[in-house]
Amino acid sequence: MWFVVALLTLAGPSVHCFAGAPWVTLQGGHFLVKRPNDGDSFHISVAGTEYIFRLYFVDAPETTAEFRDRVEEQAKYFGITVDQNLELGELAKTYTREKLSGPFLVRTCWEDAMGRSRMQRFFAFVQTNTGDLGEQLIENGLARFHRESGKPEGLSSAASELRKLNTLERKAKQEKVGGWGVNEGRMAVRAKEPKSEKGVDPFDKFFHPEMTSATVIPSALTSSSPATVPLSSISSRASVAPIQPTTPDSVSAIPETKLDVNTASQAELENVPGIGPAIAQRIIEARPFKNADDLRNVKGIGVGKRYEKIRPYFN
Repeated sequence: MWFVVALLTLAGPSVHCFAGAPWVTLQGGHFLVKRPNDGDSFHISVAGTEYIFRLYFVDAPETTAEFRDRVEEQAKYFGITVDQNLELGELAKTYTREKLSGPFLVRTCWEDAMGRSRMQRFFAFVQTNTGDLGEQLIENGLARFHRESGKPEGLSSAASELRKLNTLERKAKQEKVGGWGVNEGRMAVRAKEPKSEKGVDPFDKFFHPEMTSATVIPSALTSSSPATVPLSSISSRASVAPIQPTTPDSVSAIPETKLDVNTASQAELENVPGIGPAIAQRIIEARPFKNADDLRNVKGIGVGKRYEKIRPYFN
């Protein structure tokens, strides 16, 4: 779905990129060991281009006391000393580095995350082999839930992710792990029966949260997924193999909670299999519809297989 737009964006976003740009999924990236990296912000390379990404809704402790006020505020939040907060920050940094040593995906709409680097930093969600990186950091007490860290555009169910992160933080507190277990000597202890490692693609759930109950991993993690920009399509330098889960392709895998044809955002429309940027725009321009059956009147949809494929996604 992201073809030309995604490739142009991937080739090198300018400092003018902002939330509202098309969502793209980057795969085949490599973690870059850089001094400024920490648990929630890090450098990666994709097709020879370096990026800095900052996790949505997550705040990991600082690793230096350069910004004393911030470090003290974090330490107070966890109920620990400044030195312990810095130590926790180093653990979070190491955890993230280990998680990104294998294959991972980055989903971003190029929302500016500010930062102190001369390079522009962007907010993103990151999926590793074992789950969502931000969720895992919080569940293990290596970061705190921070709802003000970005405002992702086009994600109608972002609120459900905020609730989940809040729940995972409470779980970490109860189990006294990571920052919540420092005073009991449990800083390096990890969560029991982690709920964040379910093998469900967190990217797809933002657009279709009801699909997370499926027994297979949704298609957003497959190399053939239209929402994914495979590195092989723009460079021959890929060395990290994409994750290859089973893809649900039957009507039974269609979510029960469906999109409203008159209110669905551009991003939500584009994440319906069979709808690309051009058709999504035509749908928006053709509104209002009496009902989703009127999608047959949209140029490029008609009454054929495309309509049959996308109709189950709408009320």
